[in-house]
Amino acid sequence: MKYKVNVKKTEEGYAVWCPTLAGCCSQGDTEEEALENIKDAIQSYLETVEELNKNEDSRYVEV
Repeated sequence: MKYKVNVKKTEEGYAVWCPTLAGCCSQGDTEEEALENIKDAIQSYLETVEELNKNEDSRYVEV
């Protein structure tokens, strides 16, 4: 899957976050490192959401 991320240069390096996944953010010393780190953060975020919702009655809808 592809997720849109925002990248911002800061005094410490680069901040990166995924606007569609509330609270999913990371950073890195370089832009490349920040982008690699957000991939790990997104994967961990999605795994955590899946685990928290594993016993819920869920359905897929097409939009």
